[in-house]
Amino acid sequence: MNIQVIIPLILFLIIFFIVGMFAVKFVNNSNSFVQEYFLGNRQFGGFILAMTMVATYGSGSSFIGGPGAAYHYGLAWVLLAMSQVVTGYFVLMVLGKKFAIMARKYNAITLIDFLKARYDSHFVNILAAIAIIVFLFSSMIAQWVGGARLMESILGVSYTTALFIFAVSVLLYVIIGGFRAVAFTDTIQGIVMLLGTIILLVATIKAGGGLENIMADLRKDNPNLLSPYGSDGSLTPLYISSFWILVGIGVVGLPQIAIRAMSYKNATAMHRAIIIGTIVIGVIMFGMHFIGVLARAIVPGIQNADTVMPIVTMKVLPAWVAGIVLAAPMAAIMSTVNSVLILVSSAIVKDIYIGYINKNPEEKKIKSLSLWATTIVGIAVFFFAIHPPNLLIWLNLFSFGGLEAVFIWPIVMGLYWKNGNKYGAISSMVMGMVSYILFDRFYPNPFGMHTVVIPIVLSFATYVIVSASTVRIANVKRSKSF
Repeated sequence: MNIQVIIPLILFLIIFFIVGMFAVKFVNNSNSFVQEYFLGNRQFGGFILAMTMVATYGSGSSFIGGPGAAYHYGLAWVLLAMSQVVTGYFVLMVLGKKFAIMARKYNAITLIDFLKARYDSHFVNILAAIAIIVFLFSSMIAQWVGGARLMESILGVSYTTALFIFAVSVLLYVIIGGFRAVAFTDTIQGIVMLLGTIILLVATIKAGGGLENIMADLRKDNPNLLSPYGSDGSLTPLYISSFWILVGIGVVGLPQIAIRAMSYKNATAMHRAIIIGTIVIGVIMFGMHFIGVLARAIVPGIQNADTVMPIVTMKVLPAWVAGIVLAAPMAAIMSTVNSVLILVSSAIVKDIYIGYINKNPEEKKIKSLSLWATTIVGIAVFFFAIHPPNLLIWLNLFSFGGLEAVFIWPIVMGLYWKNGNKYGAISSMVMGMVSYILFDRFYPNPFGMHTVVIPIVLSFATYVIVSASTVRIANVKRSKSF
């Protein structure tokens, strides 16, 4: 345990609690607890919007699992990771004004609100809630594991103790402050992530004696580390290209990202967020994954890939600087956890309880239930994370793929195709969910592509065919009735 490393992290957590307490006044003074707690009253400007998207997307897989994978595969994983640069730009351009306008028109507070209003179907609502709870639950487990492993490396305590410390830290400020606390802390976390990435990249290159020396060492270790196909040749051009569907196009279908496109206050804020978000995510994604590759020459022989980032940080930086820089992955993990936690809580309270169990509850009842739902979900994730997987990036990417296969076409086609209907949406969601799980379990990476590709194609075809067929049948029946 290194006190100089720990002190900056403790200060970092204290700042979060202060921000959470600051956000409480907005929750207490709001005319609508649901609007404020789950969406921050749609009042965020461009900088906060950009940073909350960056911080939410830049998760434990970007700062812990991603560098670990780059350590194993080499420069090919950096190439693969850079497909994420366009994420913020793509999401806000595709959803952008139209999504925000329709969400306000429907008075939608959650993504499920939007889908329910657009398709006028309770079955769509229930399917969406189930998908969010199932897939985002696995995403939260990945983040909890990442945070615990980071705490374990820094504090020198057992994994279970580290997991407990991390869980308590996150739950405290999310429970009290809601979406606004999440957005405010995301902004701080995004700045920390950016600065931490730059500092660590420079220090890592310097510790390795410059890029030329590092590359020579990597070439001696395994020449394939410098190839575009990965250390074992498994990253084919087809796989890398198809990966862009998972971390580029498909991100539009991630509820935790899409909900951000509801929360900005005007078009100027959205345009500013596109520019800021694209630059920041580009620096972070390149920097962190490149550091993972460089670390193989500086700290060879690391067995647990998820510990690469904290190990190299504490090796190449003075202890107190390492503490500040290690706040970056902590920020990435906590920002994703808090966003997902709020989203799962909103699915339980807003979309299931208020939607079907008690449609007109008192404000006090909603507030109490929201706080309890957030707490119980967090505790459940803690217990599931006690026995973690070997490399958390795959658990996180499984969650990404499942959500995208379910949601991308009901969202996008619901915005841009007037003939899209509830039958198309329901069949597309079922096809996306079932096919993704089956491919992932029994035939992963079919034809050399990422597992998500075929389920997304199948869900698109299903949406179009079923919607078009049911519209045609309805038109025929209508004409016969006349």
